[in-house]
Amino acid sequence: MAAAASNPIATATVLMHRLPATNRAAVFSPLPIRPSLCSTTFKQLREKGRSSQLMVKASSSEESSLDANELFTDLKEKWDGLENKSTVLLYGGGAILGVWLASIVVSAVNSVPLLPKIMELVGLGYTGWFVYRYLLFKSSRKELATDVEELKKKISGAE
Repeated sequence: MAAAASNPIATATVLMHRLPATNRAAVFSPLPIRPSLCSTTFKQLREKGRSSQLMVKASSSEESSLDANELFTDLKEKWDGLENKSTVLLYGGGAILGVWLASIVVSAVNSVPLLPKIMELVGLGYTGWFVYRYLLFKSSRKELATDVEELKKKISGAE
């Protein structure tokens, strides 16, 4: 026992044998002890009457179900009706390329230490300005609505 007292590791092993078996892992665990995420059991929930408040109803609605064959035939009809298929493919490829490049730029900006927080502040400031400029007062909401309608007409080609 005297040799064990001079060596701290030996002391820990000697003391470990005196502890009950359930406390050994808890005493020498590097992580803190956390309560389980689900501390109440199903039996406790049933006793409290909470399980009767949860009701699930399944319905079989024919309107909401999609038929895959119908979807593919509709897409095929629309694709066959297009005159400029190469233009659609070019725009689709450009959109995918644009999303990919935007993802690269955002990840590069995110890796700079202080820049993401500054961008968050800029976004928060712009959001505050937009709310003050367009959403706070009734006249400015009407102005925003007319601007949106004009933009819709320009995009759709009705103007």
